[in-house]
Parts: sequence; structure tokens; C-alpha cells
Amino acid sequence: MSNTETIKKFVIEEFLPDLDATQLADDHDLLSDGVIDSLGVLKLIAWVEDHFQLAVGDADLDPNNFRSVAAIDQFIADARQGVAS
Repeated sequence: MSNTETIKKFVIEEFLPDLDATQLADDHDLLSDGVIDSLGVLKLIAWVEDHFQLAVGDADLDPNNFRSVAAIDQFIADARQGVAS
């Protein structure tokens, strides 16, 4: 399973249980659409840290890193390469 599929699966299970993976676009803005609120972002960050074995530092807490499935996937890729914002 790709990172995108894994992230999408988590988002749907936790925040959009009435949807399936084909109904959530990778670039869907989860924050402005109200899918994920501030507590949801914290839950998402904790999951990313645990599932992908990454440390999310204060500098990485930019909401744009967690705005969509694609943004989360890019954040993970950048963090693994040591270039996270």
C-alpha cells in the first residue's frame, strides 16, 4: 500500500467514515472544508509520527503540511529526506 493510500485510509476511518477512498481526492482541502479541526490535526500528527516513525518538530507544524492527503504525503517524503519545512 502506498503512503497516499495509507494516509487516505486513516483520514477516512477517523474523520470521514461515510466515504470510501475513491470519494476523497488527494488534493481535497481537509482543513478549510472542516473535515479536520485543530484536535484532528493533533491526532493526525501523532499518527504520522507513530505510523511513519517520524518526529514532527515545531517548525513542521505549518497547517499546509497537513492540509490534504497529497500535502501529508509530501511532508512525509520531505521529512524522510531531511528537508521538511
